[in-house]
Amino acid sequence: MSTENEGTAVPPAPSAPPPPADAPAASAPQGAHPGSAPAAADPYGPPAAQAHPDAGAGESSSAPDPSWPPPPPPSTPAYGGAGHGAAGHGGGGWGASWGTTHQQPAPKNGRGRGGLVAAVLVAALVAGGLGGGLGYTLARENDSGGSTTVSSSTSGGNVKRDPGTVAAVAAAALPSTVTIEAASSSGEGGTGTGFVFDKQGHIVTNNHVVADAVDGGNLSATFPNGKKYEAEVVGNAQGYDVAVIKLKNAPSDLKPLTLGNSDDVAVGDSTIAIGAPFGLSNTVTTGIISAKNRPVASSDGTGSKASYMSALQTDASINPGNSGGPLLDAQGNVIGINSAIQSTSNGGFGTGQAGSIGLGFAIPINQAKYVAQELIRTGKPVYAKIGASVSLEDTTNGAKITEQGVGGTEPVDPGGPADKAGLKPGDVITRLDDRVIDSGPTLIGEIWTHKPGDEVTITYERGGKEHTTELTLGSRVGDS
Repeated sequence: MSTENEGTAVPPAPSAPPPPADAPAASAPQGAHPGSAPAAADPYGPPAAQAHPDAGAGESSSAPDPSWPPPPPPSTPAYGGAGHGAAGHGGGGWGASWGTTHQQPAPKNGRGRGGLVAAVLVAALVAGGLGGGLGYTLARENDSGGSTTVSSSTSGGNVKRDPGTVAAVAAAALPSTVTIEAASSSGEGGTGTGFVFDKQGHIVTNNHVVADAVDGGNLSATFPNGKKYEAEVVGNAQGYDVAVIKLKNAPSDLKPLTLGNSDDVAVGDSTIAIGAPFGLSNTVTTGIISAKNRPVASSDGTGSKASYMSALQTDASINPGNSGGPLLDAQGNVIGINSAIQSTSNGGFGTGQAGSIGLGFAIPINQAKYVAQELIRTGKPVYAKIGASVSLEDTTNGAKITEQGVGGTEPVDPGGPADKAGLKPGDVITRLDDRVIDSGPTLIGEIWTHKPGDEVTITYERGGKEHTTELTLGSRVGDS
């Protein structure tokens, strides 16, 4: 990918029309030249493989494996901000993982841009000659001695960037965003984004941005002012795709971004995304909230691990390297963490990575805040669960509790939340509170928007009849 426009050759600038017959010919400009110019899985155990602008596909089985990770679902989205590749449903994948970018191509020679500049210069010189001729003629014909010169202001006035404008929001938020570089002990890794969570030096980002550096790798965060800090992973939640890192020798003047309320977001609200697409740090893009509660399953591209979210959908441009960056509202409040994109099946820009097509997905900040606080407090993620294995096949009928559990275990945990609520193998869950459940991944994403101990209403079908039951969510600690 090149960050410069290559363009086609620019034709020579047209010559000026001849001056009036009684005016002296305009002198020709000197030296001017025209330019050229899946299977059943326990939604409460670690998620099955999907794609985070990197996705994978899985196998379908009536007996989900209890071990973590479970078998990947049949189709998977990819992370929306990591530079890992893209895949997913129909070759595109919901939520390709684009949090990091692994390659920044060399810049082009810029001949197209140079040609354009040259052509503009020639045109300006020719226009200058023409203007001189016309001015001379007008002055000569004006015998009254009055001046034909019109004075204009040398300034367009003071530029004001009022609170709430994109420029003002970006100016306030950029100093609190960082470009993260993560690498494993073998040197593999990429670039993503994060933002200041508190004054102690905690930075929130995506799990897939820092996953390579979790076990003995190298991790650093660079602020827009160029200051770079070494960092360490405090905790990471693969299922949520959220991670917290902490700066070593953090500065004392950190300004945490203000967290908004993602539950109050409405379709059509303005959005501002900040990140490092394809390594271009501190990039700001804008859009709107296109949809809420969008079920997204995304994976790291290996087909072995997946994340599930009930996402905010935005058309703000999100590309590899944007992952982990803040999605802001018009007032500059963080309403989500950019995490995944829906991409075309083939990569572009000469890097093998696909780019934005206007379908980006962010983890709602209400969920991410809870996860980050748990990671800071204990270092481990805590997941809500119902205690039943559901099929991960793509359907529109609901989430079916499988007839056989993972690795031969019971599909409904004896004494677990689902068992206490009266759910049985073969039941098809169609709603969780007021949310329509059309598949297993959708159910998992909705469950994980809640906390352990929350009471929810489950609507399900059994034998062709609809039933409802109250269920208190249980908990599971860790990704394994």
